[in-house]
Amino acid sequence: MTSWRTKILPPLLAIVFSLLICSVALLISGSDPLRAFGTMVEQLFRGTTAIDTLNLGCVYYLSGLAVAIGFQMNLFNIGVEGQYRFAAVIAAIAGGAMHLPPVIHTSVIILIAALAGAAYAALPAILKVTRGVSEVISTIMLNSIVGGIVAFLINPQQFGVLTGNNLRTQQIDKSGQVPGIPIGGGELFGFVIIAAVIGLAYWFMLNRTRFGFELRASGESATAAAAGGVSAKKMTLIAMLLSGGVAGLVAMPELLGRDFSYAITSTQNYGFTGIAVALLGRNHPGGIALGALLWAFLDKSAVSLEQVDVPKEIAVIMQGAIVLSVVVAYEVVKRADLAAAQRRVGRALTGRQASVAEGGAV
Repeated sequence: MTSWRTKILPPLLAIVFSLLICSVALLISGSDPLRAFGTMVEQLFRGTTAIDTLNLGCVYYLSGLAVAIGFQMNLFNIGVEGQYRFAAVIAAIAGGAMHLPPVIHTSVIILIAALAGAAYAALPAILKVTRGVSEVISTIMLNSIVGGIVAFLINPQQFGVLTGNNLRTQQIDKSGQVPGIPIGGGELFGFVIIAAVIGLAYWFMLNRTRFGFELRASGESATAAAAGGVSAKKMTLIAMLLSGGVAGLVAMPELLGRDFSYAITSTQNYGFTGIAVALLGRNHPGGIALGALLWAFLDKSAVSLEQVDVPKEIAVIMQGAIVLSVVVAYEVVKRADLAAAQRRVGRALTGRQASVAEGGAV
């Protein structure tokens, strides 16, 4: 059984290590680390920064969940970036073309996004199970292709609309939008509730269903799982489709809660951030949520550093340090936990042998 040290210590060590690295970098550049970090924390309580952080954290959370599903099967779905962009443009085109009653309209858009993401993930999944093609290679290639697909579909000759100097899809009717939640002077994405439900469903699937057990067993050892009647290829295919389906929802908080159309200039790289968030959260929905909020906080508060003459790139250094150190921290704590378990077993065996020896002497 995994100890609390293996779950909690690694991310804490990673964060502390990244703070030390950034502090050294700030000292070398002649800046005060305490002042810089204090400014970032103060920024969280200014204006709508806190709400913006939660909204961005919702996007990162969905991206992290999509990556985590693949990790459970030892699959590195680096294609979340391409899957969510493909799903976003397809869902935006379909949503803008439809005129349905509220709730139904929104539900159809979300369903289309999930199916589109799963369809884009099906390509590397099929190549993986039929030809043994590495999902890393195939998804990287598909990430490159999706840019051309988006540009083609948003072209005015296809489904695009020229708005000023920007190309975008037709705007989605109000019936297809997800209402926000007014908080203070900002508005929280209503999709946060849907993201939380998806996180709970992910936890329930892994810990309370036979499929979740088979998924984790196949990820731990495909050979052992096969001996128990679990098909590794089938689990690989299903895991990739589920990962792609969740990836298809990554852009939905912004599409249905703020932008209402998908533009050629829409934000990118959410998929790659999801990899770091999933690593930091150790593939656990609660840990992923904390990792997503941390990442969003660093992104949103970094702009305040320029007020104290500190380059905002220090936040990027902190994020990079977290990614690099989290893997090392997990391995260090895991080995320490294993060594402690071995010592306990050794002491137990020694005590049993001593008891047997005493009994024989009597």
